[in-house]
Amino acid sequence: PGMTREELIGINAGIVKEVCTNLLAHSPNTIIIVVSNPMDTMAFLAHKVTGLPKNKVIGMGGALDSARFKFRLAEALGCPQSDVDGMVIGGHSDKGMVPLIEKAARNSVKVSEFLSAERMQEVVEATKVGGATLTGLLGTSAWYAPGAAVSAMVQAIAQDAQKIFPCSALLDGEYGISGISIGVPCVLGKNGIERIVEVSLSDAEKTKLTESAEGVKKTNSLLDGVLA
Repeated sequence: PGMTREELIGINAGIVKEVCTNLLAHSPNTIIIVVSNPMDTMAFLAHKVTGLPKNKVIGMGGALDSARFKFRLAEALGCPQSDVDGMVIGGHSDKGMVPLIEKAARNSVKVSEFLSAERMQEVVEATKVGGATLTGLLGTSAWYAPGAAVSAMVQAIAQDAQKIFPCSALLDGEYGISGISIGVPCVLGKNGIERIVEVSLSDAEKTKLTESAEGVKKTNSLLDGVLA
């Protein structure tokens, strides 16, 4: 508690490297879902350590961030969360998250029909600090919501559900980004990531995603000693 996701890299990188190495030795065809922070960088590390195909290493962050986004949207709209559709892409960090507020909807009606621009921005900002807010309230890291997000992802893979989750995937040109793991919409099924979905983004959303990717690259550079 009290450490940023980026500050955790010195501790978690060694753990992730060891766990992935042992996991691969016993289950070479495994599908890995990474939860440890900084999550996008740890997913990238898992790719490097295991050499698994990019569809078999998945970062959880976007699924969790999107659940928090939908909660905040429902709260602002005064409606059931089941009425709300919304997604967060980008890095799993306070500065890196890109809540797609322009695309968020209540039963297919854009939330901008219900909320002012100021209220929508409040929802975005509350979403970005969701993890830190919970840590402050609990005195420890969040555990229930991440567990629920992972459970939903595992279920989609085990049942070959072909369900879309925003999750951290290794990109190779999608969204104009290559060589890093970052949150984007993905179809999950029996093979892990079945497809990366490229949705149309506004210029503002593209800029935010590009900035988020630069932040992830900067954090990834701290892995040099671990990968040596």
